[in-house]
This record gives sequence, structure tokens and C-alpha cells, in this order.
Amino acid sequence: MSLGPGLIAPLLTPFAPDGSIAIDLFVEHARRLLDQGCVAVTPFGTTGEGPSIGCSERMSALEGLIKGGIPPRRIIAATGTASLADTISITRHAEDLECMGALVLPAFYFKAVSDEGIRRYFAEVAEAVTIPIFLYHIPQVAGVGVPISVVKSLFARFGHIVGIKDSSGQWDNTGRLFDIDGLTVYPGSEVALIKALARGGPGCISATANINASEISGVIADWNGGLEDRAAKRHARAVALRHSVEQYPVIPVLKQLVARTSGDRRWLDVRPPLTQLEGPEVDSLLDDLSSSHGRRWLAL
Repeated sequence: MSLGPGLIAPLLTPFAPDGSIAIDLFVEHARRLLDQGCVAVTPFGTTGEGPSIGCSERMSALEGLIKGGIPPRRIIAATGTASLADTISITRHAEDLECMGALVLPAFYFKAVSDEGIRRYFAEVAEAVTIPIFLYHIPQVAGVGVPISVVKSLFARFGHIVGIKDSSGQWDNTGRLFDIDGLTVYPGSEVALIKALARGGPGCISATANINASEISGVIADWNGGLEDRAAKRHARAVALRHSVEQYPVIPVLKQLVARTSGDRRWLDVRPPLTQLEGPEVDSLLDDLSSSHGRRWLAL
């Protein structure tokens, strides 16, 4: 079970004017990112506003991606919720559709829970399915993380818990995960990509893949092709672009940029509690990207 080295894109989720998921745009965007070098896509993660999307919506939209021609073996569905029962249900559905894997958050509503409680949550999910599972560690957003000791315990017990996405942004934590022999580790950003590749990692899962897939995937290809100097230069450009984007609310920014490149205003919509980026913020962002990175996005 391996995709091989490469970039995984956590898909933005487009919404229609009535608030439903715009499946046509969803499929189109996934196909575009795969064509630009991504080895897989992950719907319904943080970037895809997953916690704001209902269980039945996720399952229906996942079916829509596959019916639209996105190969299930190139989909790692984000299935984690605050409810164990819902997480199992969504994960089983991804398994039934023969998705390549499931990316699973810890239950994130109750805080200051014990390591044993986190371990039991993941263990019950793993006992209910056989699909490859990637744990998802993003404590600064979820409020609950996946401690190293829990990762080690779960990885030793369940053969289909195969990896982790570490979006903590803390290399000390990511480096310790790489010390777990056989565990597949994806940093949740291209910022740590070169360090991860040097440790034998396959790549990263990055929100900015939605707008910069070719450059980030090029870093991985160059590194694995022995072109380390060229990989380092591409990496510096990709990180600089990410830092520019991170000055603004990231999901609305990415949707604004995809809307401009695609010409489809439906991409501008986000679900509450998020709000659209508009007015002076948009102008400032576009000026920054144009002047600092030579990147121009079409006006809507």
C-alpha cells in the first residue's frame, strides 16, 4: 500500500449558490491538481472545511468525485469527526468505495482528555475497518493532538494504521515521528518538505497545493532525481508564496485565488463561521503576490 513519493492536495470544497457542494467544480479541481503532479487528493480535511460539512454530504460528494472520474485509489478521504460513530460510518463508506485511505482526526470536542482516551478512539475506528488509516495531528486547530506514545502504540497494534499527517508545524514532533520505523510521515506544509525528504519521507500534504501544485510537486521530483540544488531553489519559492498567503485567512484566500484562475465565482463561497475575503484585503493580497512572486491572478 503506497502511493509512492509525491504531493497530496487537501481539496478546497466549492459550494453552489444554494449552499450545497458544487460537484462539478469539485471534480474539475481534483482532476486539475492530479494533472499538475499531485499523487492524491484529500477531500474534507481542514482546508476543505470538513468539520462544517455533514456526514451524508461528505459521503455523497465522495461518490460524486469517483463518478466524475477521480480514481478512488488516488483519494485519501478525511473522515474524522467529534463522534466516534460518525467517524466509523464515514470511514466504512470510504472503504466501500475502495478509497486509497482515510485521514482521521482525533475526537476534537472534549479537551484535556487522556492519552488512553485518544488511543481508544482510534483503536475503535481501526477495529471497525480495514482501509489504510493516516492519523491527523493538528492540535493548534483541533485542540486535541495525537501524542507520540499513542502513535507508537496504535502503529504497533494495527497493521492498517500506516501513517500520520503532522500539521503541528513543530519539526521536533515531526522528527520524532520519523524515528518510528516504518511509519509514513507527511508534514502538513511544504515548509518542512526538504527536511522530510532528507529523512526518507514521501512528500507532504499542503493546503497551498490548491494553487501551487506544480512547484511543490517539482521540489519532490527534483530531490528524488538527485537535483538537490534545484529542489532547494524551488522549495524557497514555494515557502515564500505560502508565507504570503498565510498573512490572510487561509481558506478564504485560497478560494479567492482559485476563483480568479478558474473564472468561477462559486469558489468564493465559504461556510459559516468562515467569511469571504473581500475589499481591501483582496487588493492587498493580489498586490503582494504580484510584486513578491511574479504571480498574477485574473480579476473576476
